[in-house]
This record gives sequence, structure tokens and C-alpha cells, in this order.
Amino acid sequence: MKTVTVGNVTIGAGLPKIIVPMVGKNKKELLTEAKLIQTLDCDLVEWRIDFFEQVQDAQAVAAFSHTLKTLLEKPLLITFRTKKEGGVHELSDNDYFALYQTILTEGALDLLDVELFMPEKQVAETVALAHQNAVQIIMCNHDFDQTPEKNEIVTRLQAMQNKGADICKIAVMPQSSADVLTLLEATREMHEEHAEVPLITMSMGALGMISRVSGQLFGSAATFGSAATASAPGQVPVAELRKMLTTLQLT
Repeated sequence: MKTVTVGNVTIGAGLPKIIVPMVGKNKKELLTEAKLIQTLDCDLVEWRIDFFEQVQDAQAVAAFSHTLKTLLEKPLLITFRTKKEGGVHELSDNDYFALYQTILTEGALDLLDVELFMPEKQVAETVALAHQNAVQIIMCNHDFDQTPEKNEIVTRLQAMQNKGADICKIAVMPQSSADVLTLLEATREMHEEHAEVPLITMSMGALGMISRVSGQLFGSAATFGSAATASAPGQVPVAELRKMLTTLQLT
């Protein structure tokens, strides 16, 4: 399996890497978040631009990414999460890809989040443009209602890989402890039998919290921890998350 190196961080080797989301609505809130993140023991930062009030101004997003990248001094993942997958702002598919095109050509970032179930042609064009600009793609899928069957989870992860993802990510909502086991078993199977790139998988909410700290055992290469505000249910504060990952480290 390939690893993915961004800056001085290698995803897919050693302990799962900690990604902290930024969810500020404006530049002032984002700068405050960035200063807090500077004090945290995390590996990467995700800027959730769907929270950003100026997200429909692509040039403003691209310009401010340079400010954040310089301030944070950590690898930066930029994500527009669509409303259908749990985001806070609505964009048409064409506007989503136009925004990403501007970010890739004018912004400063290391990774870009692209959703699996967006139109195939535009996904392929975005993946190609990202790679031309030395940006890695995290392709993802989120199900906030349920946990699909194990084979479906594996199928979706394989589809991401086949579409050129550098990292494949899936997040699902458990209704029972059995659902959490389904996610973990799907992760193990994908990792051991099919994966050519790193995986990020999680079962959300309190029920699924164990999946956020057991990645090294089952094959998930990164996990999301909260700084001030969590961007998804079940995220663990960064300081606690680092302790858990270290305690559970495989020797």
C-alpha cells in the first residue's frame, strides 16, 4: 500500500494522524481558531469552507487559504461538504467544481476533499487538476442515517480508489454496536485485501467513538479530533485523542 506524504507528515505509516477541522464563519473566527490550533498536538488541519460566509467568492477562499497555510505551518486539507453529506451550505454541482478549480489554481493547500457521488466526469477532471498542482485527493462518502452493509462499504472505498483517490474516506452512522463492528470489519477487509492507498474510516457518534482511536489495528490511517468545535458527532478533543492513540499503539 502506498503512503501519502504532505509536508513532513506521512499518512499510512505509524500511528493514525490527527486532523483538526476549522469551522469559523468568517476570517476573524478562523484566525482565532488557527492560533488555537498552533498550540495543539495535531498533524494536519482541515478548513471546512462550507462554514465560511464568503464561500461563494472563490477568489476570496483561495486568497485566504494562503493566509491560513502560512499561519498554521501544517499540511492543509480544504473541504466543501455538500448539504446532502452533512454540510452547512448549498452549492450546485457546477459551482462546487468551479470553486474547487479556483482553489486548485490560485490557492494554497496540500489536500482537497472530493465526494464520491458527485458527477464522474467533473470528479475525474478535478482529480487530474489536483495532481497537476501537486495536491492530493481525499475522496469521501458520508452516511448520517445508517451503516451500510460491509460489502457496500468496501465497494464504495474501492470505487474511490478506482477514481484516482490518494486517500479513501468513509464515515457512517451506527444504530447499534453491531454497526460499529461492521465498519471496523469493512475497514480491515479493505485494508488487508484491496487497499492500494491509505484509508480513513469512522463510525460516528458516541457509539462509534472506538473507531476513531483504533485505526492502527484495523487499517484507518487518520482520525479527526476537535479543537474548539467538532465538525462531526463523536469527535474527541485533540489532547485526549493523542493520549488514546499512543496508549493503543501497536508495538
